[in-house]
Amino acid sequence: MHAGDMEETLGNQNWDVIIVGGGSAGLSAALTLGRSLRRVVVIDAGRPRNRFAAHMHTVLGNEGTDPASLIAKGREEAAGYGVHFIDDTVVGVYTDEGTVSVTTDSGTLTARALIVATGLTDELPTIPGLADHWGTSVLHCPYCHGWEVRGQRIGVLGSSPMSLHQAQLVRQWTDRLTFFTAGCGELDPELAARLRARNVDLIDTPVAEVLSDGDRLTGVRLEDGRTVELDAMFSAPVSRPHDEFLAGLDLERAENPAGSFLAVDPTGRTSHTRIWAIGNVVNPAANVAISIGAGAMTGGVVNMALVTEDFDAAVGGAHGGESGVDADIGTDAETDAEAGTDNDVDGKVSPAQHWESRYSDSDRIWSGRVNPAVADVVAKLPVGEALELGCGEGGDAVWLAEQGWKVSAVDISPTAVRRGADGAAERQVADRITWHTEDLSVWEPATTFDLVTASYLHSEAELPRMEILRRAAGWVRPGGHLLIVSHVFETEEDVPPWASHSHSGQDSHASLMPTPAEELTQLDLDSTQWEAEVLEIRQREATGPDGAQSARVKDGVTLLRRVS
Repeated sequence: MHAGDMEETLGNQNWDVIIVGGGSAGLSAALTLGRSLRRVVVIDAGRPRNRFAAHMHTVLGNEGTDPASLIAKGREEAAGYGVHFIDDTVVGVYTDEGTVSVTTDSGTLTARALIVATGLTDELPTIPGLADHWGTSVLHCPYCHGWEVRGQRIGVLGSSPMSLHQAQLVRQWTDRLTFFTAGCGELDPELAARLRARNVDLIDTPVAEVLSDGDRLTGVRLEDGRTVELDAMFSAPVSRPHDEFLAGLDLERAENPAGSFLAVDPTGRTSHTRIWAIGNVVNPAANVAISIGAGAMTGGVVNMALVTEDFDAAVGGAHGGESGVDADIGTDAETDAEAGTDNDVDGKVSPAQHWESRYSDSDRIWSGRVNPAVADVVAKLPVGEALELGCGEGGDAVWLAEQGWKVSAVDISPTAVRRGADGAAERQVADRITWHTEDLSVWEPATTFDLVTASYLHSEAELPRMEILRRAAGWVRPGGHLLIVSHVFETEEDVPPWASHSHSGQDSHASLMPTPAEELTQLDLDSTQWEAEVLEIRQREATGPDGAQSARVKDGVTLLRRVS
């Protein structure tokens, strides 16, 4: 997704984790978290450290692969688990007690945790011609490139104390090694003796220019005019970590021979409890394989930190919270008001967190039965393309597919959507349903439909229900229908006994659970474009969550046809 679209589509969503940086470390963390059912967004500026190299090495299963291909494949894999991507640059980060907010050139996003995987820039010595061959024949890591230049005439350009280590290491790949020492100052006599003992040629005259024949490096010219023929060079550049956008947080730093970096523990956690950092931004020596491993480990650690926080919040809510009105987002026939109440909603839990917890904390609650009102109304309509909003575990979506409809089903809970897809496969209609895990308050479909349905689209956690329904009306094709099935609480007596304790103190339930007529008024659709075909209150028998209590409950059924 391009940056310009961010604020309109993703900026207001409730993210579990924001990952800044879409290289191997960031994508590995994203994949781990996506598979953990976390809502993840990756913000990437598109400038990975290894973009200058045509091939990567010492990456098991990907030996010799183009780095860009690995990144493209990694993005595709992570996106398959619901991870979102934004092409943008982060300019600042600020935090409060429970969240981390990231500001980009185009807007702001907020999450419960932040993983920084922004890498670094390699600053080469300012020698003419040197940068022209960076990543091809001017190299920095012998484990990444040593095999390709083994046995050739290789130079090591001294520029820092790291070069002393590099010169000894590169000797493993060639016995024709020249070490240009001027940038390292005067060598310790003992080290110089060690290098000469293995036939390393030491030259203390500064390098003035890197020579080449077209794209091929051929050697160097020294300041005294001499030339030295070479096939490749290794250089230890200055590492500049991309962490400047964190400056305002005053995070702890650590010094190492490569420079100043964010201080992290073995899991990647910084001195801020909600911020982790992985890959080259904290470890300049990490190659692709090391970065992938770090991302996988930190992704798991971050998920566990959020799991612990979720349990802490649930325990606190169980001891001190008062449950709200029961109502499910897009549930099946048996998972609406009779499903009971949930004590974790106190105004602070997002809809995504609430409903994912609701589904993931319990076994499958899908009855497999379609909502009877949906079945009765839809049976009279011509078959076409349908969109189900808040599909829950897929009872209505599967039934629609069995009737011949081509269905798009959307819910905010990854667990619910996954169970719906499993149910569709069991009923052999998987090819007729497309599943989406999305926040309906910001999601937009790519097309319009003959039928848009919303059953029990109510939420204890705040959700702009009426705004969603108004937008949904715009997704109906001319001649198509909008079908809304909802709870109706006209009086206190309409509230089922197993949920009545959650309504104490409420002045009116009619505004929370409107009648079909009130629903139509609140929608405020253009009467020249819409006509009401069904506005009914239907009663049915329902059973409480303990299986013992029963009551008659009211459902509102609103069917509108788009005339033009």
